[in-house]
Amino acid sequence: MDWSQKLYFTAFVVVATAASIRGIHGYAMVSGTVFCDQCKDGQVSLFDYPLNGTKVAMACPDNNGQMTTWGEETTNWLGSFAMRFDGTPDLGGCVAQVTNSSEEGTRGCGTGGGQGRSPRLMFRMFDMEMYTVDPLISQPEDPMSFCPRFSYPQPHPNPVSPPTPPSTLPVPTLPPTPPLPHLPPMPTLPPLPHLPPMPTLPPLPHLPPLPPLPPMPPVPYLEASACPHQNWMMPEYRCYWKVINPDSKVGVVFGLIAARKYGTDITLWEGMKGRGEPYTTLLREGTTALLNSYNSVQFPYHPLGVIQHMNWALMGSTQQVMHTALSFLRANSGNGRFTCKFNPCK
Repeated sequence: MDWSQKLYFTAFVVVATAASIRGIHGYAMVSGTVFCDQCKDGQVSLFDYPLNGTKVAMACPDNNGQMTTWGEETTNWLGSFAMRFDGTPDLGGCVAQVTNSSEEGTRGCGTGGGQGRSPRLMFRMFDMEMYTVDPLISQPEDPMSFCPRFSYPQPHPNPVSPPTPPSTLPVPTLPPTPPLPHLPPMPTLPPLPHLPPMPTLPPLPHLPPLPPLPPMPPVPYLEASACPHQNWMMPEYRCYWKVINPDSKVGVVFGLIAARKYGTDITLWEGMKGRGEPYTTLLREGTTALLNSYNSVQFPYHPLGVIQHMNWALMGSTQQVMHTALSFLRANSGNGRFTCKFNPCK
């Protein structure tokens, strides 16, 4: 059995396990994250952080074209939210918008201000659809004092005062200017002495030709690459574990929720061996997705996004665990567009 057959067999086992647990029925899931735009520049930057306790509403057009609210959720302590809609509705014309916030979770960043975002379809299988929404923002009343001045709109300058109307009083006549005295002509300067010609320098010796430069090595981080967990566990590819190492603890990398579920002693290398059970499959594919996100900038998931989806799945149902594991599995296989760009380590 080659690698592709193993991959499809694993996907079949995951789907069959999910179907046996709760059964398959159609529904759509929309997820996203809300950030506090501290500098009020209208985008997520280095100064912003995920916002807890923020209400997000999903508005969709009805038969008359009027926008109506279909659902409303509150973000968790990671700033994430998730909405579920039964059936397989068309969410192409819907818009997710921050509505209001609670003072406890937002710490003074609950006045809204960001524009709505339309959900994007990320995954569809067995009448189940997974949508994602680009980051939403909520803004404080005033920018923070540490923000650069160019990050938020500057106040308009004071308008120029209108010119004072001319006085109606008569202007006195000035006396005429006296003529300038006559200056004597400038004396004629003597000619410069004749300078001798510059001596001719000998020609410079010819330098030997420079040796040709070796070809530039490829930059793996800029290439589109996605590798399954089998490749990451091979000894000849051990050098690609750069940002995190196999002995790192799962609880340290993925946070407290993962530590409560998997324990504080399990390592990433041990988690890569898990199979046959939804939560172990999620840990294996989540760890693989995190490694791929650090190895290639074109990987579908950002490292922070992998950790957020991992924790969101662990806080949900078993079926949500299976859906997240399937999404990671598809991304790690390249979705039919990327291949594994590993070269054996020297």
